[in-house]
Amino acid sequence: MISKKIILTGSFGVGKTSLFNRFIENKFDEKYMTTIGVKVNKKSVFIEGNEVALLLWDIAGEISQDKVPTSYFLGAAGVVYVFDLSRPLTFQNIVSDLTYLKSILPYSVVRVVGNKKDLLTEDQISRLETEFPIKWHALTSAKTGENVEDLFLNLATEMI
Repeated sequence: MISKKIILTGSFGVGKTSLFNRFIENKFDEKYMTTIGVKVNKKSVFIEGNEVALLLWDIAGEISQDKVPTSYFLGAAGVVYVFDLSRPLTFQNIVSDLTYLKSILPYSVVRVVGNKKDLLTEDQISRLETEFPIKWHALTSAKTGENVEDLFLNLATEMI
């Protein structure tokens, strides 16, 4: 069995825990519960005939050095950087955050994910895509489950 550590990070309230819960347990809860510290769980998937244990770390809030210990990131083969499609404030720091992540995890596969797709129309998403500072890798909805499984399976495939 292959084991790979994946970090979920991004601003407060973007849906990291909801994505985590949707992927691990196929559940969604409307209540907002802030993560304190880090929440860790595992899910095994099969990629190209290999069993891969994905160790997901749901890290609380911001990624800046003064808020999250760098040790949480160490050993991560993959990073899911989540922003809220409906709240532009959540992607103001995306360029600096990704630069920091690449500096501490230069060999990790990083995925930029816009969550809460269910809150926007296709026209709003198209407009956002033309104005967004970088290219995102996936648009998800933890609420409906849209693209959540694919996000993690594609990441696992690239990591191995």
